Amino acid sequence: MNEQHDYDAQGQTPEPSDTDAALLAELETLRNELDQLRAATLLERADLENQRKRVARDIEQARKFANERLLGDLLPVFDSLDAGLAAAGTEPSPLKDGLDLTFKQLLKVAGDNGLTLLDPTGEAFNPEHHQAISQADAPGAAPGSVVQVFQKGYVLNGRLLRPALVVVARHD
Repeated sequence: MNEQHDYDAQGQTPEPSDTDAALLAELETLRNELDQLRAATLLERADLENQRKRVARDIEQARKFANERLLGDLLPVFDSLDAGLAAAGTEPSPLKDGLDLTFKQLLKVAGDNGLTLLDPTGEAFNPEHHQAISQADAPGAAPGSVVQVFQKGYVLNGRLLRPALVVVARHD
């Protein structure tokens, strides 16, 4: 390799001057500051990205559950239609057919907005979605299964809006 050296009049390499030392120190200080600024910039970018993701998640949650109050207020209407259908009996009639059609239309609109009906008769008791109000002897039913539903439950986009009130088969 071909290296160049500065030499003084006697052929010796000169000692760095105080000015050179000060410039080198200042250069090192500036490099350190630049490294700190780069690190701070990366932290700020990461912080902004996390905040952007958090805001997007909050907006999605707000959109997903915007109808929660309205749908919750409609639950007594669902209950009334369900009770009307039970009272109408099993015989076909225009009134029963009208109630059934109205109930199905209301369930479809609610379902399109994320509401799911919980009617767990015959299913295993699920404490996350069901509220047991009593136990009963139920020959032929599996122990711990739901044998009667007093009030249907509802789930909105995976979040329990109201648990189903149920009677559970007694364990042997």
